[in-house]
Amino acid sequence: MATLPGIVVASYAMPDVHWGYGFPIGGVAATDIERGGVVSPGGVGFDISCGVRLLVSRMTEGDAARVLPALMDSLDRAIPRGVGVGGIWTLRDEQELGRILGGGSRYAVERGRGVARDIDRCEDRGAVSDVDVGGVSRAALKRGIRQVGSLGGGNHFLEIQVVDTIYDTGVAKAFDLEIGRVCVMIHSGSRGLGHQICTDHVRVMQTAMPTSAR
Repeated sequence: MATLPGIVVASYAMPDVHWGYGFPIGGVAATDIERGGVVSPGGVGFDISCGVRLLVSRMTEGDAARVLPALMDSLDRAIPRGVGVGGIWTLRDEQELGRILGGGSRYAVERGRGVARDIDRCEDRGAVSDVDVGGVSRAALKRGIRQVGSLGGGNHFLEIQVVDTIYDTGVAKAFDLEIGRVCVMIHSGSRGLGHQICTDHVRVMQTAMPTSAR
């Protein structure tokens, strides 16, 4: 990544850095078009628009310790995850998946799959304004229709965490965080849907690219 044409100053590795398809996951870089910079689909990654959510519980570390084995067993049974695993939201057809892609969190809340405060706490209130569902292929919709409401595989996870250090008291107060508080961190992916969308557009870029540059 650091050797891409037009790289601006440097590339950076975030705390979650690990191998990816092009850029590493957790890699950040910018290229200058005036200096031969590139548009790299690997900079977005194949798992498009992952979601990250922090849920703060009322439990303390001491509270959790007494029920942790039972809690983890319950989460294991309740959370669909891994390659090929279906989601908990059964859709009627691909058109409904299109409505989810267009409406995002707002549509999910309307369908009883969330609560109003979920929208308030999502970036862009849960949906980007210029989404183009028509650009999503039938193959992508077919791959995604049975995976809505599942966690994913690979680097996607749900963790039970405990706050052990606070570096910014103002931010901690805004998030209702305090030392010893139990939280749940969720990192979900776009599964086969996102992978197919990226695959489709990489093929378009490869078709348009001069043979000498491939």
